Amino acid sequence: MTIQAGLYRTTQAHPFDPERVPANTLVYVGDEPSGGGQFVVRPGRNVHNRWYWGEPTTPVADPLWERTLKRLPAEGFYTIPDDLRVGDSGVWRKNAIVQLGYSPQGDGILFVGERHEGIEVNALFFSDRGMRISDEVLYRLNWAPILPVTPPLNA
Repeated sequence: MTIQAGLYRTTQAHPFDPERVPANTLVYVGDEPSGGGQFVVRPGRNVHNRWYWGEPTTPVADPLWERTLKRLPAEGFYTIPDDLRVGDSGVWRKNAIVQLGYSPQGDGILFVGERHEGIEVNALFFSDRGMRISDEVLYRLNWAPILPVTPPLNA
């Protein structure tokens, strides 16, 4: 059995490498470029609320364990489906633009887009501190296709 590459939350430790891939952790499942099967890897470093993956990787190697992985939506930009309470007095409004990230345990974290008044840049900013959300909210987010733009080389 081969599963789709992407983000997952483990529900059980990897049967052959439980110390490196424990239960209740965020992992990325990928395909070996040489065709050598699939691998799983834990988060390496986080930049701008997005995980980057590193070494070491562990072969998936167990079809029964694959079935215990819980698929997660891709990191990126979304809108929220309903008003979302923030703390005791705050509310993020329905359709607010948010950035989805994850804790090392695979819990969804939202970072709301903010427009900063008084600066000349016409941009949204996302804090490095977000709000953990339930899986119920996580799976109801609506993808917002905000395109990444690379600055020109001579800028």
